[in-house]
Parts: sequence; structure tokens; C-alpha cells
Amino acid sequence: MLRPGLADVVGPSMGPTLRHGDVVVVLWGARPNPGAVVVARRPDRPDLTIVKRVRRIRPDGAVWLEGDLGIASDDSRLFGAVPADHVLGRVVARLRRGRPRLVR
Repeated sequence: MLRPGLADVVGPSMGPTLRHGDVVVVLWGARPNPGAVVVARRPDRPDLTIVKRVRRIRPDGAVWLEGDLGIASDDSRLFGAVPADHVLGRVVARLRRGRPRLVR
């Protein structure tokens, strides 16, 4: 079941699309697609959630995630592809100082 919710962006890894301190609107339970920004559990630290962009989905369903600001991002280049069940939802908008924007 899909349900909307909010998540905080922490760190610079998704700049300039998302900034540290932004709040994103997440459609929890939405399936990822290449190019989408998602919230996921990090496979090597499952207690930590991350916000990253889907670069590709492998044939086995695992998802390759990267930050938009590659030099400042711990992502699949460090910990490998993320199991599909670690992707928690798709980001659909960001809130920055009260101004909503769609995330593309």
C-alpha cells in the first residue's frame, strides 16, 4: 500500500537537487524507476536511511543508487547494489523554506 510521508535530507550528497536541511515528500512503498530519487536503507548499515538517485535496476531487482554530488556521496559505488526490499519509497517533492517543488 502506498502512503505519503516526510523525510529529512542530511548531508550534501544530493546537491544541487536537494540540500542539507530540506524535507522531502515521500510516497512510501512506491517502486523505484531509473532516474527517481528514493529513500532506502543502506545495506551495510540497515539502521541508516539514505536519499539517493536510482541509476539502474539490475535484472535480479537490485538497485544501483548514487548521489547527485558524486564526490560527496557514500552510495552504491561504496557499498554495492541495494536489495529491492531496502528501497522504502520514492521522493515526489521537496520542501525548502516552505516552498514545495517537484523532484525530477
